[in-house]
This record gives sequence, structure tokens and C-alpha cells, in this order.
Amino acid sequence: MVVFDKPTYDKLLKEIPTAKLITPAVVSERLKVNGSLARRAIRELIAKGLVKTVINNHRQIICTRLVNVDAAAPAADAAAASGKKPAAKGGKKPAAKAEETTEEAQ
Repeated sequence: MVVFDKPTYDKLLKEIPTAKLITPAVVSERLKVNGSLARRAIRELIAKGLVKTVINNHRQIICTRLVNVDAAAPAADAAAASGKKPAAKGGKKPAAKAEETTEEAQ
């Protein structure tokens, strides 16, 4: 079955799986193909296991790139082995520091 020419198919396999949001509109815009070919391309990527389906109904297919979970796991294992807690992002400031920053601001 021939749907795409070789350069377009190579671009599909290289560029589209790295996008955070993959919809027929995104594929159509990036590859300069019509909507029916974009839907077909997304089905091809799903079949090959290159993208993960988020929503699939009769009107719209929404996919996302595969996140490498294995890369995050060794960091958490290393922190657990050393006895340290993993660094938390953001969060609240300690009460003493929060008071100091409000006094400095005044």
C-alpha cells in the first residue's frame, strides 16, 4: 500500500513522534498533506508503537509522544539508595524564611 512518498514518510517517522501533541491538524500542517492522509499517518504511528493515544473517538484522534519512564527510574533508585529524598520542585517556603522575605519587602 503506497500512501506517502519516501521523503514524506521519513519526515513522518522522524519529526512527528517528537511532538508533544499529535493531531491530524498538526500532522497535516507539518507534512503538508490533507486530513485523510494525516489520520492515516497517525494510525501508522500508533501501530508501530511510536506514539501513545490519549483520545480516540469517531471525530478526533489525539496522541502524544512516548515518555521515557526508564530514564527517570534510575534517578529515583539512586536517591533511595543514598538515603536522600528526591528534590521537590517548588513547594512552600519554611515559615521562618517566609517571614524574613516579607520583612525585607517592607
